[in-house]
Amino acid sequence: MNEELFSELLASVREGGAILRGEKPPSRRFVVPVPNVKQIRERYALSQSEFADLLGVSIKTLQNWEQGRRAPHGAARSGRPTRAGTHPVPGRLGAGHVRSCPGGG
Repeated sequence: MNEELFSELLASVREGGAILRGEKPPSRRFVVPVPNVKQIRERYALSQSEFADLLGVSIKTLQNWEQGRRAPHGAARSGRPTRAGTHPVPGRLGAGHVRSCPGGG
């Protein structure tokens, strides 16, 4: 790695540390809205049991999502595989709705 690239990388790491410590505001943040889980499940004509199994969550968790008592987070929200193999539902649960907020707001 040349000196210029290393200096850029080091500055970036230091800036990230300052942001994490609250010493500097982030330049932007990403907002991923809560997906409509029931609508997605129905689009694929899956039962609650089938969809919960595919996502690797309990039926109760899926029902809580569908009824708005809780929201998916982590791998379930991003659509990353939660079991071995590939995720059966194409894309993220909230695909196409990620937006960048300039200035971290």
